Amino acid sequence: MSDSNEKSIFFHVGTGKTGTTFLQYRVFPKLKKVQYIQRTKYKRAKSIISNSSNRHFLVSREFDQQLEHEVKSFAASFPQTVPIIVFRKHDSYAASQYRRFVKNGFRGSITDFIDIENDGGHFKKADFTYLQQIHILERYFNQVPIVLFYEDMRDNPSAFVLEFAKSIQAEIDVKDIDFSRKHTSYSEQQLKVMLALSRKFNLRNRKVSEVKLLQSLWSLGLKITKYAILFFAQMIPNGTLSQDPLIAKADLERISAHFKDDWEQTRSYAQTLKEKRSKRTIEP
Repeated sequence: MSDSNEKSIFFHVGTGKTGTTFLQYRVFPKLKKVQYIQRTKYKRAKSIISNSSNRHFLVSREFDQQLEHEVKSFAASFPQTVPIIVFRKHDSYAASQYRRFVKNGFRGSITDFIDIENDGGHFKKADFTYLQQIHILERYFNQVPIVLFYEDMRDNPSAFVLEFAKSIQAEIDVKDIDFSRKHTSYSEQQLKVMLALSRKFNLRNRKVSEVKLLQSLWSLGLKITKYAILFFAQMIPNGTLSQDPLIAKADLERISAHFKDDWEQTRSYAQTLKEKRSKRTIEP
């Protein structure tokens, strides 16, 4: 076993709907000069790092509301870790997260998901405050976080990947990466049908048995049911469902306005750190 304090560790902490799946499956495995510990091995990451003769690691796991708990746990073993987080503009992030939750059986409206007025939603305003998430990373790790943005990845994925590799002292050939879009989002109609049925039946995954096999079978059956709903929802004639949008434009505008300062300050924070890293790179 080697001294963990001598190791260079980078920890990509998600979050959801910020290109995490693309990074975890198409980019990180192609990185050179770093040992990538994929999300399925996350629970063994501490052991892998501690017992490996390698010195350079990248760990990746997607977090949302579990962020502080998981960061605190990881930092207890490896405080010298450099955390990496990717943010997405608040209104776009809220819309994408809400659609994902509806697909998985969430039965509320967008204001039940994130309630700007009274903060009584499933996600609290603190969960959407990016500066607070940065402060969590600063509190538990003794290295300055690397802050990146989903919009940069979307607009110029090759440049984003190269910047990511450079920031963790790794190498990558972007010609090896599949940048094609293989997964398309579910349609408004599919999600409306799922939402309507979720309000009549509990379609959220939950614990129903202490017996592992029975729980696994139940979860599998629920997953098949939800995919069947989404499939057959495409066949419903136009005009059958309400013409109201799944997410009202006004709700997204309220979210954007509320978090405007947080977004601008987060972008400024990231730019300042980027300039400092660039200055250190060119100094003799």
